[in-house]
Amino acid sequence: MKITVIGCGRWGSFITWYLDHIGQQVTLYGRKTSAHMQRFLSERKNDLLTLPESVTLTTCLASAAASEIIVISINSQGLQKLMDELKALELKNKKIVLCMKGIEIATGRRLSQIAGENLDGSNKIAVWLGPGHVQEFTRGIPNCMVIDSEDTETKAALIDAFSSPLIRFYYGQDLIGNEIGGAAKNVIGIAAGMLDGLHLSTLKGALMSRGTREVARLIKAMGGNELSAYGLCHLGDYEATVFSEFSHNRRFGEWFVQGKESHDLAEGYYTVRAMLFLEEKYGVELPICRTVYQVLYENREPKEALEDLFTRSLKNEF
Repeated sequence: MKITVIGCGRWGSFITWYLDHIGQQVTLYGRKTSAHMQRFLSERKNDLLTLPESVTLTTCLASAAASEIIVISINSQGLQKLMDELKALELKNKKIVLCMKGIEIATGRRLSQIAGENLDGSNKIAVWLGPGHVQEFTRGIPNCMVIDSEDTETKAALIDAFSSPLIRFYYGQDLIGNEIGGAAKNVIGIAAGMLDGLHLSTLKGALMSRGTREVARLIKAMGGNELSAYGLCHLGDYEATVFSEFSHNRRFGEWFVQGKESHDLAEGYYTVRAMLFLEEKYGVELPICRTVYQVLYENREPKEALEDLFTRSLKNEF
């Protein structure tokens, strides 16, 4: 099966490596200006993996049109811009797989909404979400992930094509809940990192319990199944996001409260702004997201903000 992966960062390059590893015919696209792509072109590797010669490398976006499946793994806030570029290719009858987590800041749109609104209706949109780290997958450590789509046949075909002993895919049953849960877990990851950085890691249990409930309320208000917050895309991703040394969002939160410079902003940094947009739009209280936003964007003192979050007026647990 011919597959093009758009995005040569950490996840895009892993997806390329993985799909080649399970026997698919894969092309990796990256911009000419991308330092990641330039290194792949010259060395075929980054700091996490090496791409075999069987993988085709290209800086020509038009090559995507030759593939049956197009997997997109870029910064979520850049998806609309990419869609503007893809329009010129007049893509039809493709399977578009979004392997990325986020919500558009300005509009609160889910990523599948952005893709669906910009591509011909003959294309089928799916999302690939769930826990896992490149550092573990490339060492042969397996995990479970989710593929979801409004089109049942597309979902089944992708799961059949992408499954292996390394990644076991589950059938997603709630596109809204899985996308919102997957995006929101990055905000929870930043909060967890802040707790680590302030030596308040014992509060992670409360963070996980309350965070899942907070996100479940939002999913329900948006028309999804609130139980999705307890699935692989949110609660099921907490081990990889809230505790792992490889979690970019957790590390970002830890370094932020310690005053250390992070060269790359974590996805949750952008997502938390979108979460507050959704909080207002749907009238659902999101105290954890609001606290993280205040610390990141309004210079609120982290320890005071987090202690206030967990000691605020007494309420029922659920």
